[in-house]
Amino acid sequence: MAGETNLKKLVRAMRPELNLGAYVFITQSSIDHIPTNDILGQFREKEGITIIIEKGKADMLGLPYEFVASWITLRIHSSMDSVGLTAIFSSELAKNNIGCNVVAGYHHDHIFVNKKDGENAMRILQELSKNYE
Repeated sequence: MAGETNLKKLVRAMRPELNLGAYVFITQSSIDHIPTNDILGQFREKEGITIIIEKGKADMLGLPYEFVASWITLRIHSSMDSVGLTAIFSSELAKNNIGCNVVAGYHHDHIFVNKKDGENAMRILQELSKNYE
């Protein structure tokens, strides 16, 4: 199933959805002690393995973190080679002093913003989608 590549369609139909809960980014040299079902996402870097996990699970496992995030899923299925969607929504969030960390899944893009900014980011993304020309 191919994803959408038309930028106007992507922005107009992105349908942001705020996932419940709080999420954290953690770096570890090994993740053998973390149940794989608890890991939302991971990326291996030279310095260590970054994982995204629910804050409550990180707390239960005694995992250190610095950033607590809200997780927003864009419900549009964007193509892995679409151009411009991330630039458009991240620029709009930046105009409102909201930083974002983006993870592209096969079916959807996922945006992590500071927990305190979750509701405001949703409002901004919904307005962007509604008014995008």
